[in-house]
Amino acid sequence: MTSSIINALATTEALSGIFSDGSVVQALLDVEAALARAQSALGVIPPGAGAAITRAAVADAIDVHAIARDARSSATIVVPLVAALTARVEVVDPEAAGVVHWGATSQDIADTAMSLLIDRACAAMARDAAALAASLRDLSDRHADTVMVGRTLLQPAPPITFGLKAAGWLAGVRRSWSRVEQARGEAVRVQLGGASGTLAALGDRGPDVAAALARELGLAPGDDAPWHTSRDRLAALIAACAIVAGMLGKIARDVSLLMQFEVGEAREVGGGSSAMPHKQNPSGCARTLAAAARLPGLAATMLAGLVQEHERAVGALQAEWPVIAEALQATGAALEAMRDVIDGLAVDPARMRANLDATRGAIFAERVVMIAAPVLGRSVAHQLLKEALARAQASGQSLADIVRAIPELSRVVDAEALRTLDDPRAYLGAAETLRRRLLASVDEPDAADPPIARR
Repeated sequence: MTSSIINALATTEALSGIFSDGSVVQALLDVEAALARAQSALGVIPPGAGAAITRAAVADAIDVHAIARDARSSATIVVPLVAALTARVEVVDPEAAGVVHWGATSQDIADTAMSLLIDRACAAMARDAAALAASLRDLSDRHADTVMVGRTLLQPAPPITFGLKAAGWLAGVRRSWSRVEQARGEAVRVQLGGASGTLAALGDRGPDVAAALARELGLAPGDDAPWHTSRDRLAALIAACAIVAGMLGKIARDVSLLMQFEVGEAREVGGGSSAMPHKQNPSGCARTLAAAARLPGLAATMLAGLVQEHERAVGALQAEWPVIAEALQATGAALEAMRDVIDGLAVDPARMRANLDATRGAIFAERVVMIAAPVLGRSVAHQLLKEALARAQASGQSLADIVRAIPELSRVVDAEALRTLDDPRAYLGAAETLRRRLLASVDEPDAADPPIARR
């Protein structure tokens, strides 16, 4: 990853720690140590070798910068890491040093270590996803009756409730996060195939070693066979992250538009400006939208990497590690930012109502058409409403006043409809029913987190 300054807005404290140099190297060493313990227990390598290798597999004793530098010549960090680990084991147990990385290939270690990192990252993100979902549900319930202008193509439309809008946000986040959890359960697994994916170096003990390695690490077994060039599950995970970021970006876009001075219906805590003291910027929305902008490209790289040659690809694996690390951190940054936005969101129902009233009833033109069309015909009713809206705009009168003044319309629109024409609560339709359905969909069994494969 790049420097902490450049990456400051694209990660979280928890995720930057998980993908720090020390954490990544330790994950790789943990896999090497677990492999050695599994093989010792099965009698594939000497009984004491597993313990000796485990004692030496400590990231603090490894020169991370040297590993990174030397990785460029072999196109994998595992080769120099194994050399460094072997040198450390040699000092305390020369026999054990001869069986470090026994029967494995570099990609086995890299893929399995990445599985560990993915699992830790998803666990960290899941906490923010759960907190965000709880906050969105509370927001929806608190504003179940808060009416506001609906907006289509950024223009005023018939009224909705803010509670319905928030419920829509929640349902989108919940569906997309469920896809991440599903993909996590499929992607987090052991990889052990050896040089060509046949485990030939381990003879007939290969499958047993792979199963024992999975148990040592608490991961799902690799599969029916190694998956060196079958990267669909990792691609699905990053694609799911991109969808999460997109759904969070939708919320961020809505909130930032509602924060505009001319609208003023909601406001995140936000951040200040270095030049303009009066400003309260949508900083959390900005972080979220930045992640939403980055994730599609990262997902595209993973999808392009599905096309791999034969039993081991040239360049595809090397492209994955930075993409996966960046994608998970960007997703986590968006979740954390949007959690903070919703937790601190200030909603102004009075301004929402004022903006609704400022349309002078124009947003209820559809309601008049629906009442008049069965009698006058849709085209006639539509034309009369266009004329009514033009007169209202020119005169500054409300649409209800103009409708009352047009005999063709006042004759077919009953008195009760005219009386309540400017009342948004009289034209909310099934808003509350739909809000409750969205909340219920979040609670349905098939919306619950799928179990992680290893559990």
